[in-house]
Amino acid sequence: MLVRIVIGGLLTVAAFAIAGRRLWYLFRLIRSGRPDAGRFRDIPQRAWAELAEVIGQRKLFKRTVPGIAHAFTFWGFTLLMFTILEAYGDLFDKHFAVPLIGHTAVLGFLEDFFAVAVLVALIVFTVIRLVSSPARRERRSRFYGSHTGAAWLTLLMIALVIVTLLGYRGAQTNTGDFPYGWWAFASHLVGRALHPLGTGVNSVLETVLLLANIAVIMGFLVFVVHSKHLHIIAAPINVATSRRPRALGPLYSTPNMDMENVDENTVFGAGHIEDLSWKQLLDLATCTECGRCQDACPAWNTGKPLSPKLVIMSLRDNLFSAGPRLLGAKGANGSNADGDGNNAPTLVPETITPDVLWSCLTCGACVEQCPVDIEHVDTIVDMRRYEVLMESRFPSEAGLMLRNIENQGDPWGLGGAKRTEWTAGLDFEIPVVTGAIPDDIEYLYWVGCAGALDERARKATQATARMLHDAGVTFAILGPKESCTGDPARRIGNEYLYQEQAKANIATMQEAGVRKIVASCPHCFNSIAREYPALGGNFEVLHHSQLLSRLVAEGKLSPGNGFAGSVTYHDPCYLGRHNRVFDEPRAVLSAIPGVSQIEMHRHREKSFCCGAGGARMWMEENIGTRVNVARTDEALGTGADVVSTACPYCYVMIDDAVKAAGREDDVRVLDLAQVLDESIGARVSPTETRG
Repeated sequence: MLVRIVIGGLLTVAAFAIAGRRLWYLFRLIRSGRPDAGRFRDIPQRAWAELAEVIGQRKLFKRTVPGIAHAFTFWGFTLLMFTILEAYGDLFDKHFAVPLIGHTAVLGFLEDFFAVAVLVALIVFTVIRLVSSPARRERRSRFYGSHTGAAWLTLLMIALVIVTLLGYRGAQTNTGDFPYGWWAFASHLVGRALHPLGTGVNSVLETVLLLANIAVIMGFLVFVVHSKHLHIIAAPINVATSRRPRALGPLYSTPNMDMENVDENTVFGAGHIEDLSWKQLLDLATCTECGRCQDACPAWNTGKPLSPKLVIMSLRDNLFSAGPRLLGAKGANGSNADGDGNNAPTLVPETITPDVLWSCLTCGACVEQCPVDIEHVDTIVDMRRYEVLMESRFPSEAGLMLRNIENQGDPWGLGGAKRTEWTAGLDFEIPVVTGAIPDDIEYLYWVGCAGALDERARKATQATARMLHDAGVTFAILGPKESCTGDPARRIGNEYLYQEQAKANIATMQEAGVRKIVASCPHCFNSIAREYPALGGNFEVLHHSQLLSRLVAEGKLSPGNGFAGSVTYHDPCYLGRHNRVFDEPRAVLSAIPGVSQIEMHRHREKSFCCGAGGARMWMEENIGTRVNVARTDEALGTGADVVSTACPYCYVMIDDAVKAAGREDDVRVLDLAQVLDESIGARVSPTETRG
């Protein structure tokens, strides 16, 4: 008994010393990141996230077979914590029982059930790895670039935990020390196999396998904290501190861009690893290298160099290499002794290349798929901020867009005078707000740059206005006083220009007494509804699909028989993934008698970007396949007569790709407002709606 206690104690002390030292180092390393406020608010929502995503494994079930296998492994090890307590208790007392629980039959059954379930899951993982192994070196594999060697060691160690567990429990059934009856079915089956060896041998096996079980568990602990499997410990923390209620929508941080407080030490964005926040550093340590983000990324899937997974892995390598410097002596001003990071590798271009950085569409597919809530988009935008604001390095064609927004208030540089031209095609007047918005006006219609200035998008704007007018909704527009929300500037990294635009727009709307807004552009919708509040702009904002859905449901709009055909709906990223508006557009289409809806393979949360997000609409796409072509090919593959959407940028990008494919004569691209408008009044001819 004493030998068992000594050996078990030494193994435990050694493992905890090694693992504890590593965890303390990682804690200090992550804590060295800049502050990130607000990560501990909304405790009930964060608790629910823990239940749903960590305990419930919600995101992992999006891939059924590996999801089930991972869930049973996680649940198994959670419940098998009782067996670890029992193993340590057995060192001191062979009849040890977990306090308050004892040796109930239910516990014995659950321990054995999950032990077997974990073994089955390991077999599933092994088969998956063997089947996919030849493709892991290929770019199309989501495991491309991952460190896969350690995975086999992980599977082996988990298997040894279960085998030694069942082994010493089986031996106990033959020595009379096993406290559970036949409900612990697996242990008794192993005991039957070991029975012919006799009591003496089983007694030795019990001790040897018990110590082996403790040794493997302690070895696994040390291995976990030194490998990518650190996510076992880090993931629950990362999920709990991710933005709630969902990890999309607005960019989390809104830096203070007050130029009066800027000095030579001010850093905007992230140029070195220490410029990232502690949450972003925690993201790096949490990555499982599963490749789900890479698998969903439209840039990676169309031959661009951007892989969200490889970005996180590269930054993680940078973090660990910078560890001695980050935790070294601090200067008198609190900065690092080497000059505040000036001697450290830059994030761009030394850690990731500019082509990687500027390929991002900020569509959020990576964040949506990540099972541990890594916020890739925020980190990428932070690096863009540094490049734009600190280094003045960005794609040259984007410079024209930024100058146009700054000087003319729109990305095309057409100016405010043209913002009301779209109203000329209507047979009713739309009030233009010049002072305070009249009391009898319910909504301000925020038209957006594309909706007001792009010839094709104008038709969708006109259709929306007609629908609101027909439903008796009173609305007005700002006309020349409307200016770009700043979304393209923010996504490309020019936070200063974004905030200047946002503050000006907020002031304009507050002076006019605006209360409720309807917006057609999901980017405008997201900016005004989700991001302007951080700068003091609090308005009630609806997307036009939401308002149209409500008007149809209330009977204020009655779809007619003017439209007939099949429709496939494309979910805009900033309406769907970023703001969870999935059902309302489909409800509008479903209410139209002549519409037959066909879903694309990638729809709702899994929707594939049109290629315009992240300010990519104003940058050349010279690498790989064009994103809008890839998405449109998927839409055309449904055989639908109409590709519908609810975003002017998506409208333009998909329409361009339809024309490039030579399909404009048999496939139309329409905003859902146009489909509804056509069904009610047949006001727009097919040739006109093709644009």
